[in-house]
Order: sequence, then structure tokens, then C-alpha cells
Amino acid sequence: MNGIREHANSGTPGLPGALPKGERLLWQGAPDWRVMARRVFHVRKFAVYFALLLVWYAVSSANRGGAAIDVALGTARLAALAAVALGLLCGYAWLSSRSTVYTVTSRRVVMKFGIALPMTVNIPHTQVNAADVRQHADGSGDIALAVTSTGGLGYAVLWPHARPWHLARAQPSLRGLRDVSKVAQLVSRSLAASTAAQVAPVAAPRPGAKGAKQGQTATAAA
Repeated sequence: MNGIREHANSGTPGLPGALPKGERLLWQGAPDWRVMARRVFHVRKFAVYFALLLVWYAVSSANRGGAAIDVALGTARLAALAAVALGLLCGYAWLSSRSTVYTVTSRRVVMKFGIALPMTVNIPHTQVNAADVRQHADGSGDIALAVTSTGGLGYAVLWPHARPWHLARAQPSLRGLRDVSKVAQLVSRSLAASTAAQVAPVAAPRPGAKGAKQGQTATAAA
């Protein structure tokens, strides 16, 4: 696990294979499709847009002297098209949630996603510079991971599992989490433990060794 890697679907739920010895599974979960629909695919905003469009169409058609039945039929047709569009967005959010598994272990974050072409992305803790949490009023939210390198995986490949608008330097994200604070605390503790494990005490030099003072203990990064 020297860097972020992409794997084909291995058949192991959420993981490219069995966990190595010494690595512990801490959490597994998936986006909530309702949260994905609202926050990622913006279904509510599109619904408001279509509602305004329907009102505008009905009023403008009536002002042009259109018959009431024609205005009603035209508005109904437009409403049906809007319903189909919103249904497609909700369906995509549901499929995206069903095909996604987020995994946090003691050494890495793993993202399995993809409806037609499933893929699994490993993100070792050693590659994570920071984790940014965005929490909404209902407790849902996202966790974006600022990484040293995406291993060639761009925003288009990671979407919708990427931090919005960070196009030049994509940030893999756990999106649509219903209880984001709980997962964020777990990720924070896991990252902190991994960082601490990178620093280990070095035995103190023997008395009289060059450059050492008696009783001094040195530390260095592992």
C-alpha cells in the first residue's frame, strides 16, 4: 500500500481482497440515497426549477390567449417530462448508493463504486494529508480526503465520490453519509493512530558515544 491504487472488482464486498495480517476493519458503510439525491444530484433544486418553469409556461400561455384546455394539457405534458427527469436523478442516486461501499481500516480508506464498471480505490493513511468534514443541519455530510497524489485518478473518474469543484486536484470523498460526525471521528482517530505509528523511539546512544549526552533519548521517524 505505497500509494493510491485502482483495482477491478474482486468479488469481496467493499475490498479488493482479504485484509493483510495486522490490519483491522473499523467501519463499512454506504451513502444514503436520499442524501445523495438532495446533496449530490440536487433533486430539490431541480424540482424548484421545474415548478417555476411550469408556472411560467402556464401564465405565458394564458396571456397569449390560449384555450384553458390547451394550457392545461401543455402544462401536464411539461410536468410529466419534469417528473421523468427527477425520477431519473433519484434512480441514479439509488443505484449509486447501492453500488458503493466505503471501508475504513486501521491502515487505509477503501472506496468501491461504479454502476456499470465497478472499481475499488485504496487510499493508504500515509497518503492522506488532511480530512475535511462538511456536515449539514440534518447530521448528514461528506468527508473529503486531501491526498498527496490521486495515482492518476482524476475528478471525472472519482465523481460523484469527489469533493465538488476541486477539479485540478481531485479529493476522494465519502459522500452522502447519514451520520457523518460518527464516521469523521473514526477516520480522525485512525489517521492519528497511523501517524503516531510512523514515529518510534530510537535507543539512546551508549554513554561516551560521539554527539550524545548521558541520559539523552533521541526520536526519529520510522
